Amino acid sequence: MKITANKVVKLHYAVSDSEDSLIDSSYDHQPLAIIHGSGYLIPGLENALTDHVAGDKFEVAVAADDAYGQRHDGYVQTVPKELFADIDDLQVGTQLRASTDEGEQTVIVIDVQDNEITVDGNHPLAGIDLKFDVEILEVRDATEEELAHGHVHGEGGCGHQH
Repeated sequence: MKITANKVVKLHYAVSDSEDSLIDSSYDHQPLAIIHGSGYLIPGLENALTDHVAGDKFEVAVAADDAYGQRHDGYVQTVPKELFADIDDLQVGTQLRASTDEGEQTVIVIDVQDNEITVDGNHPLAGIDLKFDVEILEVRDATEEELAHGHVHGEGGCGHQH
């Protein structure tokens, strides 16, 4: 069975940057299960899966534009430290939820001074070309319930209240 829209795909992946530094891998834990075409994966990887079948192993190069986009300097902001007075352990690398004009987003603290902190709202992988090693483990039709919920259900359902 070929991978097409609304097929459930179970796969293992390892993703590296352009210097071949490993960023993430599913090989040492559970495989990833997605509904193809649901937009869960970055576009460059999702497009590359189309028409593959269970058992296929392949590499995919994904340019930043088809991954997490380019970095935007405007997403880096310095704000008064008192805005975060209720956070005890504020340090470089801390992830925070911030309200922006586009709604809630995750920002990462990149600098802490006495009176102000600098946060970066770019995705950590923005501006980075990625390389995926992929192994397709299983391809099947999604159930009506999975399609309605927009994600794959494991053994015993997904825990939604019906």
